[in-house]
Amino acid sequence: MLVARVTLWPSPAPGETFNVVRAVVGWFSDRGWPVTYAGVEAVANVVMFLPFGVLVGLLVRRWWIVVLLALATSATIELAQLAFLPTRVPTVQDVVLNTLGAALGVLALRLRTGRTTGRLPAQEEPARREVPDVSR
Repeated sequence: MLVARVTLWPSPAPGETFNVVRAVVGWFSDRGWPVTYAGVEAVANVVMFLPFGVLVGLLVRRWWIVVLLALATSATIELAQLAFLPTRVPTVQDVVLNTLGAALGVLALRLRTGRTTGRLPAQEEPARREVPDVSR
């Protein structure tokens, strides 16, 4: 829901939000840190889709399907902005960074759970019992 709010609201954010970001970027710049508004926006696009990679990665067996779903979701968001939200600025960069965020999320999940292959370990089949022949 938060991703939908952030990406599909008619206006990007209230002016005071941008003022806070600009103030933080300025504070870092004054101290010699190479932080820019564009850099903060790029990092935010990656971070916003990290949970997508983790949560969808819990539901989908193959990591690459999670990444493709993130790509499709992000592209849909950007196309919706292009078609219906004239105050928004859709970009290919957003799609790439969102997809990267989901890929990093699913990678973190796989590293955490010890799954490094493209699919989950096979489930063990329940032990089969021999059914006694009672027809005699």
